[in-house]
Amino acid sequence: MKKLFIKYRNTNLILRIVIGLIIGSIVGVLCNLAVNHQGGLHENEIVVNCLGALAVTFQVFGNLFIGGLRAIAPILVFFLITASLMGAKKAGSKTVQKTMGLYALGTFSAAFIAVVINVFFPVTLVLPSDVDISQYSAPEGMGDIVVNIFTSIVANPIDAIANANFLGVIFWSILFGIIARPILPERIKEGFKKIAEVLTGIVKIIIDFAPFGIAGLVFTAILDNGIGIFTDYGLLLCVYLSILLFIAFGFNALIVGFVMRRNPYPLIFRTIKDVAITAFFMRSSAANIPVNMKFCDELHLDEKTYSITIPIGSTINMEGASITIITLTLACCHTLGINMDFGTALLLSLIAAISAVGTSGVSGGSILLVPMACSLFGIGGDIAAGVVAVGFIIGVIQDSVETALNSSTDGLFTAAVQLREQIVSGKPYHKIVGGTLDDKSKTK
Repeated sequence: MKKLFIKYRNTNLILRIVIGLIIGSIVGVLCNLAVNHQGGLHENEIVVNCLGALAVTFQVFGNLFIGGLRAIAPILVFFLITASLMGAKKAGSKTVQKTMGLYALGTFSAAFIAVVINVFFPVTLVLPSDVDISQYSAPEGMGDIVVNIFTSIVANPIDAIANANFLGVIFWSILFGIIARPILPERIKEGFKKIAEVLTGIVKIIIDFAPFGIAGLVFTAILDNGIGIFTDYGLLLCVYLSILLFIAFGFNALIVGFVMRRNPYPLIFRTIKDVAITAFFMRSSAANIPVNMKFCDELHLDEKTYSITIPIGSTINMEGASITIITLTLACCHTLGINMDFGTALLLSLIAAISAVGTSGVSGGSILLVPMACSLFGIGGDIAAGVVAVGFIIGVIQDSVETALNSSTDGLFTAAVQLREQIVSGKPYHKIVGGTLDDKSKTK
C-alpha cells in the first residue's frame, strides 16, 4: 500500500484529476440514466444496486473533499496574513498597495467589459419553474450589500473563522498582525509562521486527494442535472466563457503588459498552467492559496509581500464573480426586452464589482446577488429567482471557471508588480518566467 500511495503521489496531479473527472462523469451518466428510467438500466436489479452503492461512495468523496477545504481555508488565511504582517517590512508596503490597486481595477473593469459584451451579444433565457431556491437568501438592495460587508468585517473573529467569513478573517488577521508586530517576541512570531506552514501542508494533503473529490463532485452534478446543461444553456455558457477568456487573455494582458513593459503572455500562460487549472478543480480561491504561493515562490518573488497579497486577493480580487453577476442579470434583461443607457451600465458595473467582494467564502455567492442587480431594472423577485435557478443549474461549470479566473489573477497581478521591480533592477524577464521573448515586444 505504501508503494502504491507513493506512486499515486508521484503521478502528475492534473493527470490524476482528469482521470477522476472521467470516472465521475461516466458513473454520473450511468446513474442519471438509471434514475430517469432510460436505456433499461432500471430493470436490472443488480445494475441498480451497484450504481446505488457507487452513488453513495462518490457523494461521500465529494462531500469529504469540499468539507475539508472549507474547514481549513479560513484558519489558513488567518495565520498566513497574521504571520506575514508580523514579519513584514515597511519597504514592501508600496508593492502591496500597487497589487491591491490592480485587484480593484481588474474587478471593476471585468464587470464593465462584461456589460459591453452582453449588450452586443444578447442572450435570452428559458426560466425554469420547477427549481426550489427557497433555501437561499438573496439581498434585496445595495444597502443590504454594504451593511452585510461591514457586518461581516466586524464579526466575532472566532465566528468568522468557523463560518468561513473571509472578510472578517482578513480584517482581524490584519489588525492582529499589525498590532502584534512591535509587541510580540521573535520566537512567537516564528511560531505563527510555523503554524501557517503546517496548515499549508494540510491543504496540500487534501489537494493530493482531489481526484476522488472531483470525481464525486462531477458525479453529483451530472446525476442532478444530466447532460442537458450543455444543450439547454449552451449559448449562455458560450457567452459567459467568452467573456472570461477575453478578460484572461485580453484585458489582463494589457494590464500586465503595461505594468511590466514586457510581453505579458509568457507569464499569463504559466499562471494558467500552474494556478488556474488547479483552481478550476478546487473551486475555492482560499483553498488554492498554497498553489498560488508555490507559484510565486518558483518565480523567486518576495515572500513577505506575496504572503500578504495572495490571501487578501483570494477574497477581494473577484473578476470572475463580477462577470457572473453581470451576465446573468443582463440575460434576464434581454429576456424581458429591457434596455439600458451608459449611466446605468456604469452603475451596474460598480454595483457588481462591490458586491462581488462580499461573495467570498459563500457557495454560489455571486449567483445569489443577481436579484439585487436585477432590482436596478425594476425586475421582480419571482423572475429574478428564476435567473438564480438558472445560475445554480450551470453552476457546475460557472463556479469552476469563475474560481479559475479569480485565483489565477491573484498570482498574475502579484507577480506582475514584483517582476517589474526585478526587471528594473536588471534581471532578465525570460529567465524569470521561462520561454523566449520576441525582441520587438520589449519596451523601455
